[in-house]
Amino acid sequence: MQRTYIKDLKEKIGEEVIIKGWVNVRRDQGKMVFVDMRDMTGLVQCVVLPKSEAIEVAKEIRTEWVLSIKGKVNERPEKNKNDKVQNGDIEIEILNIEILNKAEVLPFEISSDTKDINEDTRLKYRYLDLRSERMQKNIRARGKLIKYVRDFMDSEGFVEVETPILTKSTPEGSRDYVVPSRLYHGKFYALPQSPQQYKQLLMTAGMEKYFQIARCMRDEDSRGDRQPEFTQMDLEMSFVEREDVMDINERCLIGLIQKLYPEKKIQQIPFPRLSFAEAMEKYGSDKPDLREDKNDQNLLAFCWVIDFPFFEKTDEGGWTFTHNPFSRPKPEFMEDLMKKENIEKILTTQYDIALNGMEIGGGSIRNHEPEALQKVFEIMGHETEKIKENFGHMLSAFSLGTPPHGGIAWGIDRLVMILQNEPNIREVIPFAKTGEGKDPMMESPTTITETQLRELHIKIRDTNPK
Repeated sequence: MQRTYIKDLKEKIGEEVIIKGWVNVRRDQGKMVFVDMRDMTGLVQCVVLPKSEAIEVAKEIRTEWVLSIKGKVNERPEKNKNDKVQNGDIEIEILNIEILNKAEVLPFEISSDTKDINEDTRLKYRYLDLRSERMQKNIRARGKLIKYVRDFMDSEGFVEVETPILTKSTPEGSRDYVVPSRLYHGKFYALPQSPQQYKQLLMTAGMEKYFQIARCMRDEDSRGDRQPEFTQMDLEMSFVEREDVMDINERCLIGLIQKLYPEKKIQQIPFPRLSFAEAMEKYGSDKPDLREDKNDQNLLAFCWVIDFPFFEKTDEGGWTFTHNPFSRPKPEFMEDLMKKENIEKILTTQYDIALNGMEIGGGSIRNHEPEALQKVFEIMGHETEKIKENFGHMLSAFSLGTPPHGGIAWGIDRLVMILQNEPNIREVIPFAKTGEGKDPMMESPTTITETQLRELHIKIRDTNPK
């Protein structure tokens, strides 16, 4: 007899079935034992009658034990029906119980919301935390959101391409996580801060429409909406202007909300647009919260912020980019870029999308001409040899027939966090790190063996000698 999922039991009234899952609750009433069983599809009440052969085993079992139950699906008496819960009109008369695995006393209760449990404890036993109803909903909602995006992009002619995890360390933003090479002593890979360079090279490769659900890593300080590793929806398109990229993203987000979150209301469609200068003047933020009622959790106020300054002053008096060095200036500022004049006035084709006061995505039309990209790095003070060393592969590609292109990346974790009404992204990441970037469950980061260090030709220096 094959296993029946709990969600399908209503179709089996009067039949014998086998269900498998966890003991959610056990209630011993002396002559009878009631067991609420849980699997990934839902919950059902089971009962062991007084003369059943399973009664002794039923008295032994405890919460969170893993069982295989054979039983008969019965309709409940009318007075016992409860239309407010799943399977409230049926119950399973248990005929046999097979114990698949026992559970010791859990370090914390998972039958209710775990938000009030110490977070380090939750993360140490994350596999238990994920059994709770809220966390199950969050992770399953995340999966549905990603599937919607994949299906939407496929319908729009995009191809999903995976880009490398081991790449090159280049000065394009945050601090890299670096990986030592065993075969090439003294040299290092870097983990990707984003697929930025690869996705632009895919435009050189003629893919034209690319997307990816991409893992990204940045060695930066954590906060509520940031983690050392996170997930992006990454997208790039050839032969487009800013409006084309913004349009396809807006349509995807609207469709996603309407299908997966019909209880939520988008405040304004199409999404309003603000220039960077206007956003800062009116709201003091480049990711303004435009909600008319900030107490309404189901109100979603998207907005685009455009016309960002390309460059900003560094503490040392030089120039750095405001978003990334690969953006293209607005057409009317291209001459200033090429002449390296009026740098503080150059506006870029960057576009960010904000939702309820948080940035959930950003992108731009790119500099696809090598001479223009070279000027960006020169303005930032990079020497010619360093530009060639760090970005020679990009300049070479752009000199070999790269089309105009642009793209965007969303922060999947942050978007799901907002839609699930959670306070931080750790609540929607299956195996999150702490706010300090540690993993209590795997106890990482950790040391490695002397043998591994020798193979990598690395020696740990004692920074606190006695």
